[in-house]
Amino acid sequence: MFLPETATFCITLLVYGAILLLLIYYVLTLADLECDYLNAQECCRRLNFWVIPKFGSHALLCVLLLLGGHWVMFLLNLPMVIWLFYELHRQRRDSLGVYDPVDIHSRGLLKVHLRNCMIYLGYYFVMFFVGVYCLISSLIKGDPIKRYEDDEIVTDF
Repeated sequence: MFLPETATFCITLLVYGAILLLLIYYVLTLADLECDYLNAQECCRRLNFWVIPKFGSHALLCVLLLLGGHWVMFLLNLPMVIWLFYELHRQRRDSLGVYDPVDIHSRGLLKVHLRNCMIYLGYYFVMFFVGVYCLISSLIKGDPIKRYEDDEIVTDF
């Protein structure tokens, strides 16, 4: 194993928590754009700054889970890494990033980006609680408190 299970799942929860906070920031920023509190250029600049760190942190999380031998968690995270990679490379060459100020209003992508953020939030909330379950199960594996010795019979609890 690469890291102890407990450390792996603690890092997993930290990554999920950071991405959840980042997605809440995305939703608030897109909502500000929708209400005209921000202009499209400023909004897209703020959001595009965090696209690569979000992808990188999730990709590193997948590598950590793969090296740790947690196949189920790795397979649950792999589709999101593939989708984020696809989203990065789907953008046109002349665009400023995933969030392009010209396209966000002219092609009506604001609602699409808000919908995608809500889907991401749902996915990461579910994965956060799956990670909590995995962390708790890794903490209580075995008998951490030696309740009995070889010939001793424990009668009171």
